Amino acid sequence: MTFSEAEMKKVGMVGIGLMGHGIASNIVKHGHSMILFEHPGNQPLDGLREAGATTTPSLKELAAAADIIILCVTGTPEVEDVLFRKEGLLEGVKPGTIIIDCSTAIPSSTQRIAVEVEKIGVRFIDAPMTRTPKEAAEGRLNLTVGGDREVFETVKPLLQCYAENIVFAGPVGSGHQLKLIHNFVSLGFSAVLAEAAACAERADISSDVFLEVVGKGGGNSVVLDRFRPFLETRDRTGFRFYISNALKDMTYYTTMARESGAMHDNAESVRHTYELASKAADPKATVPDLVEILVKGQS
Repeated sequence: MTFSEAEMKKVGMVGIGLMGHGIASNIVKHGHSMILFEHPGNQPLDGLREAGATTTPSLKELAAAADIIILCVTGTPEVEDVLFRKEGLLEGVKPGTIIIDCSTAIPSSTQRIAVEVEKIGVRFIDAPMTRTPKEAAEGRLNLTVGGDREVFETVKPLLQCYAENIVFAGPVGSGHQLKLIHNFVSLGFSAVLAEAAACAERADISSDVFLEVVGKGGGNSVVLDRFRPFLETRDRTGFRFYISNALKDMTYYTTMARESGAMHDNAESVRHTYELASKAADPKATVPDLVEILVKGQS
């Protein structure tokens, strides 16, 4: 079963941050009724209210009102909290509701959650995203989805409201596994690139020359394109991803690799770089700021 334009489901959403705001905007734009959880960490909700969304400070009330619930929170502790806390989502959720977890989370937790919620007749899929807030606002995110295939087909029209590329990965937890693997590649190269750029700066090599040589060689990539504005003019808008979130994702990846028995020596080195940076950085520092942090760290 899929829903048509004539049979819109009410969508509840928890986590209207940098990524979630773009997701919610595109869902509303496509005509869906939405109820949003009010939280201090949200981006401003005025525009979404003007577009027709309603809000509530109660997770329980949100769950009772929604047919599909999207979670777009920081990570595993937050996902578990909004679901299982007193007056949380699971106290108000109706049988037949579908929960879509767009957060980045530890796959083993995702699998445990799916088992628990299915006991009360709720279906759960993981659909973590890649790309940046810019693509979220444009409705052009990438999603990797884990869960029951029939449930995926049911919600696919909704996912298409805010995603450009959607890959069905397999059983529940598979989406989070692939997201962490992707982020290891992306954040790993980011750490290597930042360290190389810091070394070039210490050697008095101009950013233009550095970018030309790396960009025309083996370093040409999406990550380099995201770093380019920062390396040229210290413009941080090309890669708005917090170092604290990079550390969280790398910690989740090494946890997953350790649980599966996979080799993760390189990942531990990358995680260590973000750990050191997070201690030295402003809480709102983004991944490109890693360059300046590493330059200072070599002084």
